[in-house]
Amino acid sequence: MPARVSSAATPSTELDVAGALLSLLRDTTTEPRPDPQLEALTLAVAADLPVLLWGEPGIGKTAALTQLAASLGLPLTTVIASVHEPTDFSGLPVVGDDPAEQGVPMAPPEWAVRLVRAGRGLLFLDELSTAPPAVQAALLRLVLERRIGTLVLPPDVRIVAAANPRSSAADGWELSPPLANRFVHLRWTHDTEVVVRGLGGVWPRATLPRLAPERLTEAVGIARRAVCGLLTARPALVHRLPSGEAMRGGPWPSPRSWDMALRLVAFATAAEVTRDVLSQLVRGVVGDGPGLELLAWLDRMDLPDPELLLADPEGAELPERGDRRQAALEGVVEAVARRPEKPRWDAAWALLARALESGPPDLVVVPATTLAGLRREDWDVPASIERLAGVVALSRRADRAGGRVTAAATAGAGR
Repeated sequence: MPARVSSAATPSTELDVAGALLSLLRDTTTEPRPDPQLEALTLAVAADLPVLLWGEPGIGKTAALTQLAASLGLPLTTVIASVHEPTDFSGLPVVGDDPAEQGVPMAPPEWAVRLVRAGRGLLFLDELSTAPPAVQAALLRLVLERRIGTLVLPPDVRIVAAANPRSSAADGWELSPPLANRFVHLRWTHDTEVVVRGLGGVWPRATLPRLAPERLTEAVGIARRAVCGLLTARPALVHRLPSGEAMRGGPWPSPRSWDMALRLVAFATAAEVTRDVLSQLVRGVVGDGPGLELLAWLDRMDLPDPELLLADPEGAELPERGDRRQAALEGVVEAVARRPEKPRWDAAWALLARALESGPPDLVVVPATTLAGLRREDWDVPASIERLAGVVALSRRADRAGGRVTAAATAGAGR
């Protein structure tokens, strides 16, 4: 007679098989793969700045943070901000033997104690946009000073938060301006190719950026010149609190966020990241408009010196990219306007003629128009301007401001 199998053992066996299947499904690997948003997140974490990921539910924010912590070898501590009380972040009062003599210390929560004991880690504040205003206020000190009650988080603890837009957040709140201004805001979207490859078992791997030791001093200098130069030219950008409530919950310019931008530019320069990554970072701290102005200012800093171009117009090398070439030519015309002299004016025309030969003619229209307006009555028209006859004729202002220039150019074109 066959032995009877106990029915009590069957569920256990089935669960073991199910567990084996789940284990196989979790068995994934990673690969190095260009991912601008993951690079931006990793660089901001390396720069020791709090990051806030904005994205729709189910987009993979939590999975990205889990993978980031594993790649960097940091223990992950997840705290759902919306289910905590303000005292969970500011500390619980603990009354001692003599409060009048010793005061009332604020005891930190258990997760904070664990982070301090580990000495390092990634603190993930999830569902930030569903945290009520009182909790957001309590988070200010944690995000800015890394302090919870009487406890100070170690320097090797990084802070990343995640939030859903108010339109898709359950009982969502707008982020308070003081809290929003403490984060690097990154928009988190999905890449179909990355998702498909990840579901196939291979996800992109996050790695800390390689900072070139020989470029550190140069990177700091570039960052300081860029931010200080822009704010000197555009002082209204130093502090601009948006008027709309929704805009105040995102990135906007303030002395604090400009300091963050300076740090990010230095790190991005030392790591030689792509422009896409740098754009995400600077726009994520000071907003789209000021961020794009900073990028444009950086481009201008990287342009050739106008005085060197004027010194040797025939041998000068102009940028290949159209927007940078036009900016270089406009810089030359500005240099002539600051010190208008006949040889410099002639050299600028020679440079514009060379630019016309090696690039699109529309890039020369604005600089040629402005340069024509700088002509003095006793300045003869240079021979090189004949090659620019068509360009100068495109501008009515050039016809009015430089009548003799246009006439000579037209006559030269008709010969």
